Amino acid sequence: MMERTARAERVSATREQILTAAERLFAEHGVFAVSNRQVSEAAGQGNTAAVGYHFGTKTDLVRAIVRKHSEPMERLRLRMLAETAGSTDARDWVGCLLRPITEHLGALGNPTWFARFSAQVMTDPALREIMVKETISSPSLRQAVDGLNRCLPDLPPEVRLERGDMTRQLMVHMIAERERALAEGTPTPRSSWHDAATGLIDAIVGLWLAPVTPRS
Repeated sequence: MMERTARAERVSATREQILTAAERLFAEHGVFAVSNRQVSEAAGQGNTAAVGYHFGTKTDLVRAIVRKHSEPMERLRLRMLAETAGSTDARDWVGCLLRPITEHLGALGNPTWFARFSAQVMTDPALREIMVKETISSPSLRQAVDGLNRCLPDLPPEVRLERGDMTRQLMVHMIAERERALAEGTPTPRSSWHDAATGLIDAIVGLWLAPVTPRS
C-alpha cells in the first residue's frame, strides 16, 4: 500500500512538473513551436517521451493545462454569482465574468503564464475549441452572460453578439498583456490584479452601454 501511494505521488509530481513547464513554454513561444521533447527537458525528465506517456497528444496536454486552471476559476465564479444573484447592474455581471480570472492569477503570484497561454490557444484555430469547451462554455460563465443580457434587454441581437466578441478580445488580450509586463518587470497602469480588473470592468461596461447607431 505504501509503495503504491509513493508511486502515485511521484506520478502526480511528474505530471505537475510537465504541466508547469508546458504552460510556460507554450505561453512564451506558442504551442506548435514547442516540441514534446523540449517540454520533457524543461520539466527535468530524463525520458523525452514523458509527455506522451503521461498526457498522450499535445492536444491532450493543452486540455490538461486548461482544466488545471478552469476548475479553481469556476469555484470563484460560482461564489461571485451567489453574491450577485438578482442584480440589475451590468457591472456586477461583468465582474463575474472577469474577476475569477484575475483573482486566480493574483493568487498564483508572479510570474504566471496562463493568461499568455490562453491568448496563444484562443488565436490558434486547431486549439481554440478546447478553450471554448472547457472555459467559455462553462455553466457559471453562461449564467454570468445571461445576467448581463438581462440588464441590457434593448440591445439588437447582432450588436449583442458583436459586443460579446469585443469583450472576449479585451479580456483575453489585456489580461495577457498585464501578465507579460509583470513577468518582464515592466511598468503596468495598475498596481494590482484587483485594480487592473476594476479598470477593465470600467471599459467593458462602457462598451456594453455605448449607444447603438441606427442602421441607415
